[in-house]
Amino acid sequence: MSDTGSTGAPQVVTTAMDGDIAIITINSPPVNALGHAVREGLTLALAAAKADRAIKGIVIACAGRTFCAGADITEFGKPRKAPSLADVIVALEGIAKPVIAAVHGTTLGGGLELAMACHLRIAAPGTRLGLPEVKLGILPGAGGTQRLPRAIGPLKALERIVSGDPMTAADALADGLVHAIAEGDLTAAAIALARATVASGQLPPLLRDDERKLVSVRAERAAFDAAARDLLKRKRGQEAPAACAKAVANALDLPFDQGVAAEGEAFLHLVAGEQSRAQRHIFFAEREALKIPGVGPEMKPRRVAKAAVIGAGTMGGGIAMCFANVGIPVVLIDTTEEAVMRGRGIIEKNYRNTAARGGLSAADVDQRLGLITTASSIEAAADADLVIEAVFENMAVKQQLFAALDKIAKPGAILATNTSTLDVDVIASATKRPSDVLGMHFFSPANVMKLLEVVRAKTTAPDALATAMAVGRQINKTAVVSGVCDGFIGNRMLAKRSIEAERLILEGADLAAVDATVVEFGFPMGPYAMADLAGLDVGWRIRQARGTKAVISDALCEAGRFGQKTGRGYFLYESGGRIPKTDPDVTALIAAKAKALGLTQRDVGADEVLERMLYPMINEAARILDEGIALRPSDIDVVWVFGYGWPAWRGGPMHYADSVGLGKIAARLSDYAAQTGDASLQPAPLLARLAGEGRGFASLSAKARSM
Repeated sequence: MSDTGSTGAPQVVTTAMDGDIAIITINSPPVNALGHAVREGLTLALAAAKADRAIKGIVIACAGRTFCAGADITEFGKPRKAPSLADVIVALEGIAKPVIAAVHGTTLGGGLELAMACHLRIAAPGTRLGLPEVKLGILPGAGGTQRLPRAIGPLKALERIVSGDPMTAADALADGLVHAIAEGDLTAAAIALARATVASGQLPPLLRDDERKLVSVRAERAAFDAAARDLLKRKRGQEAPAACAKAVANALDLPFDQGVAAEGEAFLHLVAGEQSRAQRHIFFAEREALKIPGVGPEMKPRRVAKAAVIGAGTMGGGIAMCFANVGIPVVLIDTTEEAVMRGRGIIEKNYRNTAARGGLSAADVDQRLGLITTASSIEAAADADLVIEAVFENMAVKQQLFAALDKIAKPGAILATNTSTLDVDVIASATKRPSDVLGMHFFSPANVMKLLEVVRAKTTAPDALATAMAVGRQINKTAVVSGVCDGFIGNRMLAKRSIEAERLILEGADLAAVDATVVEFGFPMGPYAMADLAGLDVGWRIRQARGTKAVISDALCEAGRFGQKTGRGYFLYESGGRIPKTDPDVTALIAAKAKALGLTQRDVGADEVLERMLYPMINEAARILDEGIALRPSDIDVVWVFGYGWPAWRGGPMHYADSVGLGKIAARLSDYAAQTGDASLQPAPLLARLAGEGRGFASLSAKARSM
């Protein structure tokens, strides 16, 4: 193989020769994003290969760990620089020589659009292919909505594009998106495929010209429309999924070029909209959360080859699954053999249910279960590199446990608490190795929820913190650092919403109407249905330990109404169901409590409900920032999007606050403080200052980045 280079091309794109086959390679670390330099280099390389009569076929490949993983989204919102990806694709499809895409790693977004413009595609095992643009509030902008339906069929393309979820190489092969999976060297296999195609004397049809998979769906259009309606029911309030569905429908209704033109117009509309700005904000915020002052890339995390989880309840079992899912051996420990086996039984049931739905193979289940051992003594944690306690939320219990762990855990082991509210500094003080202690707060169900709050105590060593963050990434969590305070970031803010939820119904707001308003905003559940799902007794026990009260919730618990687990909570759940129904007994209870407090109930409008659900949380977030509990406003947004169901298309509470305007929020908070007599609703000093200066929370992040 000889390397000729590409005349005038930037070094991010090079051309090498293997006989009469040109291998055009993109090398733009870390993910070969299709930025301007790459697009320009591809254009020049393709033009040279097209003009060179000695070249009979072309392979497009990428260096490094992945094929093109998408567009360079830092270019969004800036003046567009030619050539666009669409221009590159037009040039590629104009080459009357077989062009083979050799894809590996994550072939996503613009990367897949580039590959779909080639005549054939060959994939390395383990490749994941998809069009995830909807997760950034946009749609594919270089023909993806028109080519994918032609590749795998409109119904499958509809689901993939509206969900944004990728497919495996095996699925892509079965569906016709790729033509082969390479065994051994990918580039060599692609060269062989190119050479075989040249020898055949026939060019395979381009996807733009291949409508075979559209014909049957055009004849049965009702099934497509029904599938689109069903998918969009789950995407209420979001613009991009509806635009994606419409674009895929255009593949059935319009000639190819008209479908591409309509796609381009929809892309420009979406990318300029508030929802896409919010989702792109979360995309960058998630990555920014990994940057921790004093813990630079040179800080090497400690090795974690084995984990231990103490507490085999729902939370502990879910945490153990997180480690087994990524191949890390874990021992699950509880005080009795009965408790351990009950916990392991729940884990096995969860895995078997996933397998029954097609999410895992039987071999996967056996492999993961094989990584989870059990024990009824904490001595089993002696050889673990990371120990996570998930026991009862009681300070004395946790201190006793950590003191015992201090005696048996090996030197250098990380000792982590899963506490959701308690003081990690106090827990650390129970050991003689406080530098090894921190919080790793998982969210329930731990094997599903993405967020991990990593709580840095005053004495936590930098490399211990780096280890917890690295483990978070390894077990596929979105990790955010929090300082120590009551409730950390998320639950401290949630407590403010809970107070207002109690006040609203005492003042006359309807339970179902409040929940409906919050759901309409974009949350998956309202505050009362969520409390019923979590179990009202959880908060009740915490309040009893602290000597605090919640008028309605306490009364419900005293009546044995703990939520879905008892079939009664704020709502009624009939026959073990999960659908909340209004209960006249609760309505009467609320009215009686309001009367006893001397409150006159009134109608509460949806606008007031929404403000009182959101603004006190934003106010508390300003205090959290001011105290240094959160490193940056965007970290708070990440916590709420990945841990509490805040709609990503609204960008998290701090981004949302900026879109509303801090001046308006400060004014309304002052009004509600006067209305309720609660001085804590007065604007926090940071919020008041920013509002007075006409600034938003984003200005704090911009200042931090410039330092």
